[in-house]
Amino acid sequence: MPNGFLTVSVIDNATNRPIENAIVNIYTAPESGQSQTQLYQNLTTNNSGQVTGITLDAPDIQYSQQPSDVRPYSQYRVEVIAEGYETVIIDGTQVFPTIESRQNVPLNAQTQRRHFYSRQNENVFNIPENTLFGTFPPKIPESDLKPLPPPTGFVVLDNPVVPEFVIVHDGLPDDNSAPNYWIPFKEYIKNVASSEIYSTWPEQTIYANVIAIISFTLNRVFTEWYRSKGLNFTITSSTAYDHKFINNRNIFDTISVVVDNIFNTFIKRPPTARQPLLAQYCDGKNSQCPNEMTQWGSKDLGDQGMDYQSILRYFYGDEITFNTAPVVSGVPVSYPGDTLQVGSSGKDVRTIQNQLNAISNSYPAIPKVREDGVYGNSTAEAVRTFQGIFGLPQSGVVDFKTWYEISRIYVAVTKIASLNPKI
Repeated sequence: MPNGFLTVSVIDNATNRPIENAIVNIYTAPESGQSQTQLYQNLTTNNSGQVTGITLDAPDIQYSQQPSDVRPYSQYRVEVIAEGYETVIIDGTQVFPTIESRQNVPLNAQTQRRHFYSRQNENVFNIPENTLFGTFPPKIPESDLKPLPPPTGFVVLDNPVVPEFVIVHDGLPDDNSAPNYWIPFKEYIKNVASSEIYSTWPEQTIYANVIAIISFTLNRVFTEWYRSKGLNFTITSSTAYDHKFINNRNIFDTISVVVDNIFNTFIKRPPTARQPLLAQYCDGKNSQCPNEMTQWGSKDLGDQGMDYQSILRYFYGDEITFNTAPVVSGVPVSYPGDTLQVGSSGKDVRTIQNQLNAISNSYPAIPKVREDGVYGNSTAEAVRTFQGIFGLPQSGVVDFKTWYEISRIYVAVTKIASLNPKI
């Protein structure tokens, strides 16, 4: 069988800091009537809380290139045990051939000490199928332009803004028993894209689908769609109403890098619309959606060599425009607009140096640097190490995606974000 690859990252759920020397066990996901097989035993996380380079069997790539009755990814059970923490099992981590899968595992501290290998207080997260393979309700069509509500105190904006968090209601809109999750915006988009498309698809197809997901989500934020109905969340995890979000699922590097590149890009339909387009879509196999994007159709167009703008215009019309949110909330300093690299200097370089040094307190593999505002080889090496830990191309330069990922991790490990962030 072809190989796929897995990185497991273990963090403290309260502090967002990596957990070193956690034990990671990998099993086959048990099928009905079959027992699981242990594939890796007692793997130990490094000082970045990671086990990297885990090689696992995956199906042939052909099964993800067209609709198929054969599951195009393998499923595995990931068990994480750490002293002083509750054990976590992720049941259904997905691995595609040739693709790096990244499984984050947040651990909660035990309320009282138990034996290191005690299985009391085990937390099990069952990961369902990708929506292209499993059975999920199709999107209920709705108007793609919404009336804008009067300000409610949650959003008082003239233009769309990327929020710090998305509040995801994990159920139907009227299900009061379903939990709400506060998910960082980029992580939400990566989660949905990893749940709804295949990571082996052409890059431009992935771009097109990610931008549709971003635009749809920003429409829900900008129009206060659920808040205006008296509900306390941004969006649901129901495919009938919104997108499929799966708590604690793994993401894929091919999708992650695309999201990092364009997470503030959205579609508008001029000339009257200020709001992002509610870019609805369907799979194009089990359900059809005239005048909206089909996921398998976008894959076919990507195979033909079309870029993401052409793919999206094919489905949503030639008049759509591509816009970027002018502000990204929840970060200390917005991207300056110029790539920082060896030879750069000034306050923006000093900002990155300061943030990297703060991050290195939690991730000691990142070397400390002099905060002198001069981008030398030592700063480039620290950036390169950071990029390797967090799944970015290891260029050693700070571009748009690296700037905002450094900002995100800096905020997470220093806990400078608001305790009560608002969307």
